[in-house]
Amino acid sequence: MRAHVLIAGGGPVGLVSALVLGQAGVAVTLLESSAELNRDLRASTFHPPTLDMLAPFGLTAKLVEQGLVARYTQQRDRKDGVIAEFDLDVLKGHTDHPFRLQCEQWKLADLIKQELERLPHVKLLFSTRLESVAQSADKVSAMVNTEGQTHPIEADYMIGADGAWSATRRTLGIDFEGLTYPERFLVISTDFDYASHLPRLSYVNYCSDPQEWCVLLRVPTLWRVLFPTKAQESDEEVMTDEAVQARLQSLLPQPQPYNTVHRTLYKVHQRVAKTFIQGRIFLAGDAAHINNPLGGMGMNGGVHDAMNLTQKLLQVIQQGADMAVMSRYERQRRTIAIDYINASTARNKREIEERDPVVRQRVQDELRATCENPAKALDYLRKSSMIEALERAESIA
Repeated sequence: MRAHVLIAGGGPVGLVSALVLGQAGVAVTLLESSAELNRDLRASTFHPPTLDMLAPFGLTAKLVEQGLVARYTQQRDRKDGVIAEFDLDVLKGHTDHPFRLQCEQWKLADLIKQELERLPHVKLLFSTRLESVAQSADKVSAMVNTEGQTHPIEADYMIGADGAWSATRRTLGIDFEGLTYPERFLVISTDFDYASHLPRLSYVNYCSDPQEWCVLLRVPTLWRVLFPTKAQESDEEVMTDEAVQARLQSLLPQPQPYNTVHRTLYKVHQRVAKTFIQGRIFLAGDAAHINNPLGGMGMNGGVHDAMNLTQKLLQVIQQGADMAVMSRYERQRRTIAIDYINASTARNKREIEERDPVVRQRVQDELRATCENPAKALDYLRKSSMIEALERAESIA
């Protein structure tokens, strides 16, 4: 009988997991609480090793067709401009894709959905919410709600890829250790062409400032601008037209109001689940670890989780490996979540918002020196593009 894996969550992590397992012949049921795949403007950066992982499935070439190849990334100062520009082309030989790809994550989701719909042993259940999950020595039993009707689903294994508020994790009683920042992050999407007004602007720009730092990212049709907000500002105040225009005009004054296409305000966390495994149930992506977006490591780290997890699960299902192999998934990916992803993104936040002028100057001088030294630049990019983290994970027995 074909092994059956239940997956909670229809984001990139759940979909990648379903694709790997489904194409290997495993029966998959994927639950998504929304009526369709989410198409809002969430993650938009694909790092080189993520593109390497997706390439064998025919996804990378299609994403490149729909995205922007970002060979360069910049560290900037809001007032003084470029501090350091890094050329990802130096990663040739370390990856097949020595660039970041700026492409909305929903495009990946759409591509995978098309592939999954060709597999008769894969079921996509939309408008279906996980309510609870239990397990025995050889089965997982979930209660799910589809458009108001509750019914059970049984599977051999389960992957909880159901996001930061994971019902899988909460049902299992797994602690989500870490912190929530007092400020929230505001992301504004606009069709204003910043590259025509800010000299030497790249597609990926981290702009430090002691009062209000920001991130400028280009996607194919829009620029996305990320600002921190003040803890004392209410959600309603932050999202008003007046407040949004004030932030955009402060960054780059223009005689006309900016046209904003999309706005999102969200809380920011640095958290890691106490365990990624409980019996036959596994956590991945935001259900297992969440971090601030400075560095674009969230979605990418989740896809890396999915690839690592599914390859080990296939060893159990198809090669008869002992379930003990799954504990290596936790050792590898939880270590990376703590020591690399959360550590790197927390450091990025500290540096971009640094107020002490002496420390700011030191950070900027170090960035310039790193950029100008080929060996140091390579090390920097191997870290920031997550290549080093994957090599570290593979070294963990």
